[in-house]
Amino acid sequence: MLLFCPTCANVLVVEEGPKCYRFSCNTCPYIQNVTRKMTSRKYPRLKEVDDVLGGAAAWENVDSTNEKCPKCEHPRAYFMQIQTRSADEPMTTFYKCCNSECGHRWRD
Repeated sequence: MLLFCPTCANVLVVEEGPKCYRFSCNTCPYIQNVTRKMTSRKYPRLKEVDDVLGGAAAWENVDSTNEKCPKCEHPRAYFMQIQTRSADEPMTTFYKCCNSECGHRWRD
């Protein structure tokens, strides 16, 4: 929390006075004693994260292949390929287990 001097508008600094802590200005003689606990919190609003894979709708019209799920060992998985790196790198393959109870997702 920053407090500013009402006289010259500079930032007030905290110093220990003879009886208590106080805010003082480094450029003018302004002093304000601290008489109570002063706190201030401001939580920033976080940005919403976009689903880079297109959300649940992206998995509606995909093909399946013979790929074993590492979690439940179901023999088939849905897959889609997306270019996640530069054009000279291979595409990334994303898998989703065909077992509706599992639904585990992984990439290769």
